[in-house]
Amino acid sequence: MELFNQENKSKEREFEKFNLKDGEVWLMSNFMPSEKAVFYYDALLSNINWRQEEIKMYGKTYPVPRKTAWYGYPDFNYKYSGIMCNPEPWTKELMDIKRVIEHFLPGENFNSVLLNLYRDGNDKVSWHSDDEPELGENPTIASVSLGAIRRFDLKHKEDPDQKLQIELSSGSLVIMKGALQHHWLHQIPVQKKIHEPRINLTFRTIKL
Repeated sequence: MELFNQENKSKEREFEKFNLKDGEVWLMSNFMPSEKAVFYYDALLSNINWRQEEIKMYGKTYPVPRKTAWYGYPDFNYKYSGIMCNPEPWTKELMDIKRVIEHFLPGENFNSVLLNLYRDGNDKVSWHSDDEPELGENPTIASVSLGAIRRFDLKHKEDPDQKLQIELSSGSLVIMKGALQHHWLHQIPVQKKIHEPRINLTFRTIKL
């Protein structure tokens, strides 16, 4: 596969598995070699049909504090925060990344991906769980980061002592699985000192 090349043969790619209550988070910080991360970042920044969505809160309409896109197989629609997403066809780059993730996760076959473009440190995603009904009971979500390093926060919904922070570097892969979406929230907070963009790809399996 294209992402598997000579550079990473000396560095075995394995998951660091965090011991969490009521869920699982796995991190592979060296999932993608640095030059591949730059290549896919540039390709996705240029070729994806990024959209500025809006959400309604308390009777007012606000722009979502990042740009987004939804790609996947036909008919795998997704709705979150009142936003209906109809998939655009897979690009070659998205399919490349999907296949390599699935190499590390035998049995997974992701049928869609939500992309987020954080233009700088002012863009964010607030505390939430990916617990929409169309994702199924215990969804596995694979998240790839490209571009600027951003902080990824998680906290347990009921136990305030249970929390986790991860610095997501370019080319890293995070897997959220098990009962995590039932019991935990996660966010990408504002980090005003960051001036570079970040692209995040969250591969999902929609249940029809």
